[in-house]
Amino acid sequence: MIPFNISHNKHLRSTDENTKNFKLLFYALLIGILVGLFAGLFRLSLSYIESFRESLFKNAVTGDIVSWVWPILFAITAISIALFLVRKFAPEASGSGVQEIEGALDGVRPMRWKRVIPIKFIASLFSLGSGLLLGREGPTIQLGANIGKMIKDTFGETSLENNPLISTGAAAGLASAFNAPFAGIIFVIEEMHGHFKFNFYSVASIMIGAGSADFIVRILVESKPTIQMMVFPSPNIYSLWLFIILGLVCSIIGLIYNKVLILSLNFFQFSNKLPILYTGIFVGSIIAIIGIFSPDMIGGGYETITKVLDNSFTLLFLVFLFTVRLLLSFFSYSLGVPGGIFLPMLTLGVILGVLFGISMQQLFPDLISHPGIFAIAGMAGIFSATVRAPLTGLVLAIEMTSNYELILPLIITTVTASVFTMLLGNKPIYTTLLKRTLANTVEQP
Repeated sequence: MIPFNISHNKHLRSTDENTKNFKLLFYALLIGILVGLFAGLFRLSLSYIESFRESLFKNAVTGDIVSWVWPILFAITAISIALFLVRKFAPEASGSGVQEIEGALDGVRPMRWKRVIPIKFIASLFSLGSGLLLGREGPTIQLGANIGKMIKDTFGETSLENNPLISTGAAAGLASAFNAPFAGIIFVIEEMHGHFKFNFYSVASIMIGAGSADFIVRILVESKPTIQMMVFPSPNIYSLWLFIILGLVCSIIGLIYNKVLILSLNFFQFSNKLPILYTGIFVGSIIAIIGIFSPDMIGGGYETITKVLDNSFTLLFLVFLFTVRLLLSFFSYSLGVPGGIFLPMLTLGVILGVLFGISMQQLFPDLISHPGIFAIAGMAGIFSATVRAPLTGLVLAIEMTSNYELILPLIITTVTASVFTMLLGNKPIYTTLLKRTLANTVEQP
């Protein structure tokens, strides 16, 4: 017979554990709602700023040389404000912030949510609104993670709750950036697997957070797929070998992207010692002038993706567009302003995929019904090669385009791209960025 006190103690422990787990799920719901509200407001605000920028650029094209002053002045002001806010108040808000989240989960980076939340939100509106080639997913992921830390601190939870609550916020942030809740869940499980602590309730919490955030954003913004395009049928079974070749191409592009991005960050470190206004004038003038001549060369890339998929460009211009956007994406991220690399990277994947698809269609017209199929595969392939997260790349491409019939070719592309880029010695970009951040922190006096 079990003594009463032993049985009673087990019952109390079980009750305490259940209470703790249900509190975690409640916090996850609260985080998801807050992240959805923040992300929805961020997306709405950014759309107004981008519309204003586009109107300035259109006036510059149709007007005289004096009308060029306004878009150039707008870009200079926006970039200067973003740099000032980040350098003065929250240096950890620069870039995408994903590496900062991974560092916080490992306990090697601070998470100062009282500074980061307002600075990341405001500075990102200026940096993305300026026309730099940056994505909104970086700001929403870091905002989400910091909101998770805010909930933990506000309710006085122990430091053990840091991991699931921060991870829930990160998943909610990615979900709300692209209307892609499943990608948000997979991203935390796959990309942050070395930092995320798995158990049933921690996985349930990121599912609740991602789902509730996506629900709020769909109410505030829109419920359509982020990229509007035709839904393709399954490709010819005998054309699947072409997706292996595309995966190999993506693996090489991913290796180049990661290597050059780090080289670019190291090269542009000298700009941190320059007056902010000098950097703003130099960078803002370049971005604005390029944008006046060709708006497709700047910005995150949604409009560019639409035009590429509509066959608005010649093959030669697509090569030029890919090259210029690749170089400008390095340039934009290396400045130290807030912004993500997902969207510019996905845009490059679409351009590469269409280039590949058009070329293969000319060689094998009977195998390929539409080159746009390879655009979606290119998105997933470049993401997989760069981030080394093939599941996230696959799910993100499908959720952003609603092309669920392409799961098999996307599996082939993402696996090929991620495996071969690993064999080439390519490291996951956020792991490299975190090591670089920690090394720079140690070197500072």
